[in-house]
Amino acid sequence: MKNNNAMPDALRALAPFVLLLLVFSCKEAEKAGREVTKPARVVAVPDFNADSAYSFVQEQVDFGPRVPNTAAHVAAGDRIIARLEAYGATVKTQAFAAVTYDGVTLQLRNIMASFNPTARKRLLLATHWDTRPWASKDKDDPKARFDGANDGASGVGVLLEIARQLQANKPAVGVDLLFFDGEDWGQENGGKPESWCLGSQYWAQNKGNYAAYYGILLDMVGAKNARFPYEGYSRKMARKVLTNVWTTASKIGYGKYFIPRKEGAITDDHYYVNKMAKIPMIDVLHWEPEAGYFGTWHHTRQDNMDIIDKNTLKAVGQTMLHVVYYEEP
Repeated sequence: MKNNNAMPDALRALAPFVLLLLVFSCKEAEKAGREVTKPARVVAVPDFNADSAYSFVQEQVDFGPRVPNTAAHVAAGDRIIARLEAYGATVKTQAFAAVTYDGVTLQLRNIMASFNPTARKRLLLATHWDTRPWASKDKDDPKARFDGANDGASGVGVLLEIARQLQANKPAVGVDLLFFDGEDWGQENGGKPESWCLGSQYWAQNKGNYAAYYGILLDMVGAKNARFPYEGYSRKMARKVLTNVWTTASKIGYGKYFIPRKEGAITDDHYYVNKMAKIPMIDVLHWEPEAGYFGTWHHTRQDNMDIIDKNTLKAVGQTMLHVVYYEEP
């Protein structure tokens, strides 16, 4: 008698393989499901205090123009060191002399503050703290000295507030804050690029065995309605870092400041950190090509506290803190 429920011989022979395929497919689906539903990593990131950062910018400006070889320059540098030490950092200074393109010998000082100094993986956040000796773009008085509230003091203000947060909330990685000196005594209008960034050039050639996973340079990061595009050397030399920072800014609501627009390459401190120190570093740089590259206030007496905006300081500082605290050791 024929069994209508019996499996044909051909199908019976394939059954073990079909079963194996189904089991494998289920396991892969389960595995894929776990990956898709894995909860996003959540890290407690400190709140960047824009009022505090603003007060640090004001403090620098109150010393007067921080032009190398002046009393204001020495006093401002001493205050930066005192602040960093008060926030528990291990602080090292690098004093050196450098000759400018116009033959002036400057007494300069790079300042580095280290947090979580025993951590092997380190991030480097940098800025410059000197001001240009003349308002060389000022139509009325190009030889005047100026406050340098944005071009110099804004980066200092952001890093000092970050230092204050690093003291209270230890990150998983090591963080070094580097304040370059002698950045702004360079030759404009076709002068040699190496006449700028004297501090970063010296540091990069005399850093010893220091190494960092990557670095971020902050330059002119406090002006109202600031826009930070993709700078050329950053795209070429540290693209992954650039993508990480701009993506982070967008995710936390600061995409209107960190805009994905490609601009040209600028010889800034990050260039020498990349080329000489071999540390991938990007430049968060205020850039307005439609208004004279760096804004109408750039290297003029208009670069004062009137152009500093707490909202911009907040956007930059909070983005930096998110990048730092989400970095895995």
